[in-house]
Amino acid sequence: MIKFLDLKATTALHGAEIQQAVSDVVQSGWYLQGEANRQFEEHYARFVGTRHCVGVANGLDALIWIYRAYLELGLMHPGDEVIVPANTYIASILALTENGLTPVLVEPRLDTLELDDAQVAAAITPRTRSVLLVHLYGRCAYTERLGELCREHHLLLVEDNAQAHGCRYGALRTGSLGHASAHSFYPGKNLGALGDGGAVTTDDEALAECIRALANYGSRKKYVFKYRGRNSRLDEIQAAVLDVKLRHLDADNAHRQAVANYYYDHLRHPLVRLPERLADAQNVYHIFPVLCSRRDELQAYLAEHDVQTLIHYPIPPHKQECYKEWNDLSLPVTEQIHSQELSLPISSVLTLDDAARVAELINNWKP
Repeated sequence: MIKFLDLKATTALHGAEIQQAVSDVVQSGWYLQGEANRQFEEHYARFVGTRHCVGVANGLDALIWIYRAYLELGLMHPGDEVIVPANTYIASILALTENGLTPVLVEPRLDTLELDDAQVAAAITPRTRSVLLVHLYGRCAYTERLGELCREHHLLLVEDNAQAHGCRYGALRTGSLGHASAHSFYPGKNLGALGDGGAVTTDDEALAECIRALANYGSRKKYVFKYRGRNSRLDEIQAAVLDVKLRHLDADNAHRQAVANYYYDHLRHPLVRLPERLADAQNVYHIFPVLCSRRDELQAYLAEHDVQTLIHYPIPPHKQECYKEWNDLSLPVTEQIHSQELSLPISSVLTLDDAARVAELINNWKP
């Protein structure tokens, strides 16, 4: 069986270091908001290239707290519009509606699967206050035109970097390209914890301090509450595990890039379409997506030959029941992606022999 993602094997890559880090936390007797958190936040901020990192409970909370902090600081107001890719994961949308903001769904480009900056320009209105840029699949979604639009219209650029840990745009890493960025450390991510975890990175000290308070019941001083916050803290064990895995992240991403390059060099089935190839630095391949008009048949065929695949994602946000007010929207590019996308196996432990087997099977597929 070629697994889509073998979490046991990926953890075992750095198993001895992880076990030691967890043991150190257990022996310390300090399990929340301690030295492991402080150390990881410092290291991750330095890695990303920002002045501040605030650990929180998960990636969704990281997004929620960024926009909640902008509301608390008076930089945004309920009802403000936020441009967001229509083909994103639901968390990007939930963070906006949770804060009473208005998502404006903008189509991606079919060749890149990322937000179309030309359509962003057309979607900006006097009520637009932010662009939520999602680095889907591990691909850098930033463009110079998008940056120019944000500067020209004084828009807050927020990155959803849940899938792109370690990715670059020129000399900068994703997570440092905008005003603030949300990161998820769900176990399956390139930088994954052994449970849930998340963080916000930013150069904005006021924003970081507000988020730190919001995620700690609204308090920066014990028993004194400035905001109506919640409990959303990264625990010490997860911080310690992440700090270990951070040391190996670039090398683990390089292995993913080698697997992806094999796919790009060898996949050649006429019904299987690959997204535009980026320079390795601009893609850390959290997911390797392909498009196929007969996706379900291809997935079944691969399963019959012991190859696991996933679909990211079968139903777009505007067709979900929880957003039934959008169900009649027509977003044809997004809908095509969601009906055709198939994610091939890729990870820091997938061998090139396994990648060769996957490519061979796909090339020999006769639907």
